[in-house]
Amino acid sequence: MNIMQYESKVWSTADSLIGAGIKQSDFPKFMMPFFALIFMESRLLRMKEELENSGDTLSKEDFLEEIKEERKGYNIYLFEKGKRLKDICKNDKTFEIDFDAYLKGFDSETKDLLGIDKSNEEEKFLDISGICGQLKKKKIFFAFVKGWSEIDLKPFNNSEITTLEEHIKRKWADISAETAGEQYTPDDVISLMSEIVISKIEKNNEFLTIYDPCCGGGNLLFGVEDRIKEISDRPIATYGQDWSDSLYALAKIESRFRENSSIEYGNTLTSTKFYDKEFDVVFTNPPQGISWKDFSKDIYNDKTGQYYFYPSKSDGQLLFNQHIISRVNHNGFAVVVHNGSALFSGDAGSGESNIRKWLFDNDFVEAIIQLPTDEFFNTNITTYIWVLNKNKSNEKKRKVILVDASSKFVLLKKNKGKKRKEIDEDNRKDILKTFLEFKDNSYSKIFDRAYFYFNKQAIILTNVDENGNSFEKLLNGKKGLILDAKKVIQKTENEEIVIDKFSIADFDKEKYNSLKSYFESIKQELSNINYKENLKVETPDAIYYFDNEKETLIKEVDGSKKGLGCGKIVIKSTYKKATKSKGEEIIISVELTSDYEKDYEIIPYSENESENKNNIENFMEKYISKPFKYAGNVVGVEINFNKVFYKSEKLRELNVIIDEIKTQDRELKQLEEELGL
Repeated sequence: MNIMQYESKVWSTADSLIGAGIKQSDFPKFMMPFFALIFMESRLLRMKEELENSGDTLSKEDFLEEIKEERKGYNIYLFEKGKRLKDICKNDKTFEIDFDAYLKGFDSETKDLLGIDKSNEEEKFLDISGICGQLKKKKIFFAFVKGWSEIDLKPFNNSEITTLEEHIKRKWADISAETAGEQYTPDDVISLMSEIVISKIEKNNEFLTIYDPCCGGGNLLFGVEDRIKEISDRPIATYGQDWSDSLYALAKIESRFRENSSIEYGNTLTSTKFYDKEFDVVFTNPPQGISWKDFSKDIYNDKTGQYYFYPSKSDGQLLFNQHIISRVNHNGFAVVVHNGSALFSGDAGSGESNIRKWLFDNDFVEAIIQLPTDEFFNTNITTYIWVLNKNKSNEKKRKVILVDASSKFVLLKKNKGKKRKEIDEDNRKDILKTFLEFKDNSYSKIFDRAYFYFNKQAIILTNVDENGNSFEKLLNGKKGLILDAKKVIQKTENEEIVIDKFSIADFDKEKYNSLKSYFESIKQELSNINYKENLKVETPDAIYYFDNEKETLIKEVDGSKKGLGCGKIVIKSTYKKATKSKGEEIIISVELTSDYEKDYEIIPYSENESENKNNIENFMEKYISKPFKYAGNVVGVEINFNKVFYKSEKLRELNVIIDEIKTQDRELKQLEEELGL
């Protein structure tokens, strides 16, 4: 039997939802509890059958006690009355009473997960009781449940059910209003991630511990586990955590019927349930572009020591990288899906850049693989697989391989939401071969880690005039030259600003309630003055202004003009409180100062300190012509696939383009003649 025959049967249960006017985007919340219900029943019945066939002769009481001791779940109707969901649905007259008793017959943990008779204050997880209430209002309760009762999952093992569940969850993700950051991982990406994991694990009899900190409904976690088991007898223990009520419940229920599986509920970033464990392998597809603002206080106060830097609050995916590294054991590795912002968002010194630098400084990054666009169901953005490794081989130390697998796909015959492409088996083998060989080829390149670093060098430039002169030279170390100003005039298109009082003690008492409030008005007005726009300062001896064309301060005496070099005219206002000898006043001063400008230069980086210093100095000598002072250096890290794998288009020959234009001209003239124009 092929379990996929039930995919259409599962979706046929939604027919009654359509007839009741329930929005398609709401289908998952109605279907999830019942998929979990029939899965739960099938596993309990399978467990009962296996115990019956074990050859042990047990009394009924001992038999039931042994089932309870399995701690995988219990249901009074199934084990004590011998009735399944399909039996309850045979009598529509007693159905509601029987179904209610059937739900209440589950063990307490299952009732919690399914959300049976939970109060408003409690976690409802799948909230099956609430969903049943809505189905009753819509008059489709019996028909909907009966449809589910006809789906028999008992003959299939966990792996087969996971395969069906992956397809069903994918459709739920497709039709629900999930954001692009809440991606459901498609089968082909799971297969590629699994093959990377399988290629790196040793074949021995030791327990392999695998962990997904954003496990959702478990499709990635259990999918990788099943693929490992296909090629290896190595025992596996799976661990996962998720914050989505319904998806956690699905994963938790499935984990009961898998050996050595532990699924926990909660926000992984603020409440890590496995804080005392380290794992051989971590893999995940964390939320992307999702804000962590609402729980930032808990992140900042984290006591586990897992966070070294904090990215922008609008996107927490790089927080997961730090969490992942904290959970990987000293010989372990991780395989993580990220979008492009994890590669390059944030300037040097930002949280994002510092997290990347921390990963590279510690030599955790082994590979980054660019996937094709249109790979996921609810977003067409480009995504990347990061391979993080705490135990890189000697030939890979301090090196990183970038793999551009953006063209390694086949087009789907029928789109699945926004998913138009698939990484088929041949392309997966090709990508894996390239990753393992760790060599340059047409779509992969090896780099020393320092290639991704850069200096962001801050400098203070001294602006100069057309002759290379600065007013700074005339100051001889002073900060500025205070002028004995008599009048300041600035003419604009709309008004003329005139300042001829430089000590002010009077003010309009109807307009201002104090000299201090008048001072605030003056300060605002002075901030609007631009020293480069028709501003003149008159002193008893000279007139000063800035010549825009020559970029220099001018001192004019009796019509004779002298350039002072590039500088600024600064007009300041100061409020002075009253003293015993003098009342309060506003002092306006005019000063000539040097014109400085802060700038940043992006310069290649070297891990050798003296070589890096030479890089900076050589860059400055080559590209910076103005006088400057160094003002601090920050080292950033970013990964730019477009730059690394850029392929320029070959320009066509000019004569070919001219021939095409001539051909189009002839065709247009012929068309005009045919139309009689």
